[in-house]
Amino acid sequence: MSLMKTLMGAAAAVALTAGAALAEPALIFDLGGKFDKSFNEAAFNGAKRWADETGGSFREIELQSEAQREQALRRFAEAGANPVITMGFAMADPLSAVAADYPDTKFVAVDVTWLDAPNIRQIGFAEHEGSYLVGMMAAMASKSGTVGFVGGMDIPLIRHFGCGYAQGAKAVNPDIKIVANMTGTTPAAWNDPVKGSELTKAQISQGADVVYAAAGGTGVGVLQTAADEGILSIGVDSNQNHLHPGKVLTSMLKRVDVAVYDAMKAGENLETGVFNMGLAEEGVGYALDENNASLISDEMKAAVDKARQDIIDGNLKVVSYYENDSCPALKF
Repeated sequence: MSLMKTLMGAAAAVALTAGAALAEPALIFDLGGKFDKSFNEAAFNGAKRWADETGGSFREIELQSEAQREQALRRFAEAGANPVITMGFAMADPLSAVAADYPDTKFVAVDVTWLDAPNIRQIGFAEHEGSYLVGMMAAMASKSGTVGFVGGMDIPLIRHFGCGYAQGAKAVNPDIKIVANMTGTTPAAWNDPVKGSELTKAQISQGADVVYAAAGGTGVGVLQTAADEGILSIGVDSNQNHLHPGKVLTSMLKRVDVAVYDAMKAGENLETGVFNMGLAEEGVGYALDENNASLISDEMKAAVDKARQDIIDGNLKVVSYYENDSCPALKF
């Protein structure tokens, strides 16, 4: 299906040549790999759904280093891929450097909304809204009155998740204690399940009995340790309930799969500009299936669904971390 699975350096990149100029879409995964069971994997699932439905093919690359970002963009554009879909905020600078050089190529930037370029579709998500809902669930499920949050790389985007989570938890229990940790300050923080496990154990020692992981592949370690230690976890981006049935309270869904699917379906006719996906657009939400049905009471579901509708209707405002680079409900 793909002409290039990975790019190991400049020498490997020459496999993408202008001679292969077909208007196939291309997908550039962020660091952490496409099978991270979270953000990247959601993107892959959206691409695979498009390919399965249409019989089409797409190109892909799993980045191995920061230096490959701009290189991958240029190689795909030169090879005629269209659109070229990128994952993660770290693609912003490379896209700024590349997009103008290929005005006939449509680019898609997931988690980027601030670029000034006419040929980029920029997609943002209201992660704080979805995180608010799972924060409510965490507080309702907690018996200790303490819940945890494990973020990946310490960036405003992840603080945005944590801020919404804290507001939802405090809406249910104003006295709840929220323990928050970030995994690191470099991209390696997205793929460190061992560190995720260590942070989870530390939060359990502080009384946390529900832990929300917003950390990409690192979250696998959070969910595993929570299950091993007999507490509940909350997954992110993809539906991770199935990883530990009966142990994952829910997952905060970030519909990256829909964003990628829609972009591939539109192809060269893709509409560019800035698009935001929140609860109203079904861009975020929570997962309920057979794996966690026994953990979610009718009372919990009714309360969360009411909050969801109140947010959509404008009767409930979830404060965004981006508004003032702080979160009154949570100190990191």
